[in-house]
Amino acid sequence: MEALKYNSILIVFILLFNCNVGPQAINYGTDGCHYCKMTIVDRVHAAEIVSKKGKVYKFDATECMVNFLREFEPLEMELFLSNNYTAPETLIDATKATFLISENIPSPMGAYLSAFKHKKDAERFKTEKGGVLYTWNELQAHLNKN
Repeated sequence: MEALKYNSILIVFILLFNCNVGPQAINYGTDGCHYCKMTIVDRVHAAEIVSKKGKVYKFDATECMVNFLREFEPLEMELFLSNNYTAPETLIDATKATFLISENIPSPMGAYLSAFKHKKDAERFKTEKGGVLYTWNELQAHLNKN
């Protein structure tokens, strides 16, 4: 009886740790984009999705992440993350980010797309570099119509 209790507790702990839903660090220069297969090297424009089951998909650019979503049901996904333009290698919640498409800020896949954690930062870069600002939903609609 004691062994059964011990084994049950052990199984619960294993399940809890194996179902951890959270971001993973991107290994720049090693990890490949799940969508276009390019090696992720740009520390400013990378992105990541984490499914509700904890599977992590890494991308070299936010536009690859949006294109990838065409193949999956968004409700299966838990986290949508983009690198913050003003803090390289820092993943932020893409659903709350402000995005800037400016031809004066190149991105890996040529969409000229950058993510900003704070709208005021995006507005400042828009003033300096030009372009158009988008919310997450507006960005998806824009990229999906093209």
